[in-house]
Amino acid sequence: MFADQYRNKRVLITGHTGFKGTWLTSWLLELGAEVTGFSLGLPTEPSAFAELGLAKRITHIEGDIRDAGLVARVAAEQKPHIVFHMAAQALVSVSYADPVETFSTNAMGTLHVLEAVRRAPETQALVCITSDKCYRNDEWVWGYRETDALGGHDPYSASKSCAEIIAHSYFRSFLAGGGVRAATVRAGNVIGGGDWALDRLVPDCAKAFAAGRAVSIRSPWATRPWQHVLEPLSGYLWLGARLLQNKPGPLPLNGEAFNFGPAADVNATVGEVADALARHWPGFTVDMDRDGMPGVKECTLLKLCCDKALAHLGWKATLPFDETVRFTAEWYRAFYAGKGLPAGGQNPAPRDMYAFTAGQIAEYSARAAEKGLPWTR
Repeated sequence: MFADQYRNKRVLITGHTGFKGTWLTSWLLELGAEVTGFSLGLPTEPSAFAELGLAKRITHIEGDIRDAGLVARVAAEQKPHIVFHMAAQALVSVSYADPVETFSTNAMGTLHVLEAVRRAPETQALVCITSDKCYRNDEWVWGYRETDALGGHDPYSASKSCAEIIAHSYFRSFLAGGGVRAATVRAGNVIGGGDWALDRLVPDCAKAFAAGRAVSIRSPWATRPWQHVLEPLSGYLWLGARLLQNKPGPLPLNGEAFNFGPAADVNATVGEVADALARHWPGFTVDMDRDGMPGVKECTLLKLCCDKALAHLGWKATLPFDETVRFTAEWYRAFYAGKGLPAGGQNPAPRDMYAFTAGQIAEYSARAAEKGLPWTR
C-alpha cells in the first residue's frame, strides 16, 4: 500500500489522540511506520486512542501545540521523515465559547509546526490537515474547489482559513525549493467508529443506542456529503507517500492544496444517516420530526469538488453510503459489546478493538484495491 513508502519511516502526528488521529496512527502502524504522536491529552471520554492501547505501541508525547519551543524540540529529537499536522481545536461551538484558544491553537499552532519542520534537517514531507470549513461559504450548490475564496464567519472556520494562509506563506517563503515538500488537505463530514465528540450525529446515536433508548434527532432534513474516516485518510497517506517519493510528474504536488471527499452525488440527510445506523444496529429506533420541510434549502450545505485529487493523485472515494454506515455501526457495536452494553440484536462477541480497527482498515483497503485505486499498489 502507498508504494510501501511508510515502512520503517519515522512519522510524527500532531493531534494523534483525536478521532482522525487515532485512525491515522493505527493505519500507519499497520504499514510498518515508526510513529511518534504529539497531543494535548485525550480529547474525549471514552477515547478510541485509549481503547486501542495506542500509547503502548508508539512514542506518545503529551504537550501543547501552542508551545513553540516544545514543538521545535519534539521535531528535533524525533527526526521525523514526514509530519502529519492534525492538532486542532475542532468544534465550532467551543470556538464561540473560547475564540482566543481556537485561533491560538489552529493558527499559531500551525505556524509552530511549520517553523519546527523547516528547521528539522531530516524531515522530507509535511501534510497539513485543515478543514472544508476553511472556504468562505457562499451558499452555492456546486463543490468548492481549491482555488475558491477562503473565509469563515465563525471563529473555528476563520481559524482554519488562517492556518491555510500561514501554511501557503511558508511554502512560498521558506519551503519551496528546499528539502521539505508540503501540502494542505481539506475534508469534512467524516464519520466512523470511535468518535465521541460533542454535538455530533453519530456519537449521539451510538450513545443513545448503547443506553437502550431511541435517539432524538434535530434538523433531520439537513443534508451533508458524508464519508467514512478512512476515505480522507487514504488521500492524506497517498499524498504524503507521493511527497516522500519526490518523483517529477506533469502535475504539481508540492505547495498545493487538495480536497478529499465523497462523490458529488453522495449526499444524505441527517435523518437518513440515523435511519441507516438503526438498520445496522438491530432493535434500536430513531425519534425525529418526519413532518418537517424536506424541500427547504439547507443553508449550511458545503460540498467539495475533488477533481484535483483525481487528476493529480488518481484518488477517489471507495465506499458507497450504506457501507460507510455499516463500517461505522459495526465498530461501535463491537466496542459496546466489549463493555457489556446493548449492541443490538444478538450482541457480538467482545473484540480486541485494535485488531477490529486493523481489520476494518484491511477490508477498506481491499475494497479500494478491487477498484484499482493507485494507492493500493
